[in-house]
Amino acid sequence: MILQVLVKHYENLEKQGEVDQEGWCKAKVSYGVNLSKDGRVLGILTLKQEEDRGKKKVLVPQQIKVPEMVTRSSGVSANFLCDNSKYILGIDAEGPNQRVIECFRAAKERHLLLLRETEGEMAQAVRSFFETWEPGKASECIEIKERWEEVTDGGNLIFCMGMHYAQDDPFIQSSWERARTVSSEDGQTGVCLVTGKEAEISRIHKTIKGVPGAQSSGAALVSFNAPAFESYGKEQSYNAPVGRYAEFAYTTALNYLLGQRDYTFQLGDSMIVFWAENGKEEYQTAFFEAADPKPDNQEEIKGMFENLKRDRPFHTGDVVLDPDQRFYILSLAPNAARLSVRFFYQDSFGNILKNLAAHYERMSIVKPSWENRELMGIRDMLAETVNQNSKDKSPVPNMAALVIQAILSGAGYPASLYTDVLIRIRAEQGRVTWGRAGIIKAYLIRNANWKEGESYMGLKEESRDTAYVLGRLFSVLESIQMDANPGIKATIRDRYFNSACATPASIFPVLVKLKNSHMKKLEREKGSAKGNYEKLLTEIMEKLDEYPRRLTLEEQGKFILGYYHQVQKNTKNGRKSR
Repeated sequence: MILQVLVKHYENLEKQGEVDQEGWCKAKVSYGVNLSKDGRVLGILTLKQEEDRGKKKVLVPQQIKVPEMVTRSSGVSANFLCDNSKYILGIDAEGPNQRVIECFRAAKERHLLLLRETEGEMAQAVRSFFETWEPGKASECIEIKERWEEVTDGGNLIFCMGMHYAQDDPFIQSSWERARTVSSEDGQTGVCLVTGKEAEISRIHKTIKGVPGAQSSGAALVSFNAPAFESYGKEQSYNAPVGRYAEFAYTTALNYLLGQRDYTFQLGDSMIVFWAENGKEEYQTAFFEAADPKPDNQEEIKGMFENLKRDRPFHTGDVVLDPDQRFYILSLAPNAARLSVRFFYQDSFGNILKNLAAHYERMSIVKPSWENRELMGIRDMLAETVNQNSKDKSPVPNMAALVIQAILSGAGYPASLYTDVLIRIRAEQGRVTWGRAGIIKAYLIRNANWKEGESYMGLKEESRDTAYVLGRLFSVLESIQMDANPGIKATIRDRYFNSACATPASIFPVLVKLKNSHMKKLEREKGSAKGNYEKLLTEIMEKLDEYPRRLTLEEQGKFILGYYHQVQKNTKNGRKSR
């Protein structure tokens, strides 16, 4: 299913001129080998371009359209017209060796074979070069010797005559198009699992680049390299027969998507890519902004959700978006030389946005006065589960993918999201941020069927939920201590929060007794404050029948919400909060 959708996306992109035609690709090219008509090397042309990297300008290889390049493993396999110095010139920075000789020989054989009947000066020049060039005498060529270190740095080289590139020559292009229709492999054919048509099966699939953590040279989405993966004697990718066209199409489309850094984002160890069936980037823009809103586009996103809710047209820029448009989200994670699919989700664009809006509504909660965001994006939400002072700020592997999949589909959140938030709060001695409180509220509503939780955006003074009331009580007791001891460095939160949240019966009698000494101090110094606190404590404790011995995980979440809501209320009324 994934490959079929990617092939369809490739066809849409190809119609729009966004990707190369079959048999061609974009490659990073550093230098051009300038040839005379008789194949002599006239010089080495620099094809690198200046690019801004911070405050510096650096030279980077130029992206040039070249014949489709081969997928290499450990063997010798030559590309046509574009390759490194080992294949093109038979030289290497480490000096001559048997492998370099084999590389040049492979390139020579391939070029002479493909260009043997090709007309034109360019084809003649390339043929003459391979017929006459002797790698062992390369150091005697002054043009090569002057640029030796640059040419052998591993970058790609192409052939040219002045600024006319060999791959742009119409005669050579015709030869390449004819050649690629002839099998370059062993000619195995079969029914392609993607298209359902009889086709030549691709033995090795091109690699996918752009997934952090995978090999820099790329990783395979479809591959077999061990007898354990074989079936009925089918080796390598013949075990999952994909035609050459389908293989080219899905790898091209996926590499294109991963290359669009404005429309990808990393969550944990997963890279998320997304696209609309019609290939229009406006849908990607809208989804990206909605899934990862910034402080300056909050109102725009809320307006889009409101229009969608009321069945009114919504748009990005000047483009009106169709809520029925098919939309796809793919999550990929690195696995050595391969990629693993965390999830693949598809639905109408409108349904995805509705589920996302419902998630934000569940997350909605009173915020500190300094917070300028109303919507917390998925990336920021996951950051609430990790220690922000640690070197590695990534959430637990796979959890990120599970969370975004749950949000987009409207399913229940993974339990690990909730438990990791509780663990983080305990580890930080009761530090409850608005993001963590929002996650707890959303989880309890969606997973624990806490319907009344939808009204718990702010302090619920009339609530008689024991766990919630206990959280409020703990916050008030902390405020009494802080008012009685201005500038205190450590409060009851640092010492007692975790125990009070889990086993109230063993802690709250101690805290209430401790409160009495703080109230005496307030009576001496802040008489009015003592009266206000006594009134508030009476209102809260009237709602308690007893201190439970233990609180369940769900009840601990309500305790934390009660604590957080009361803290925000105290802060609003002018009392300090940490």
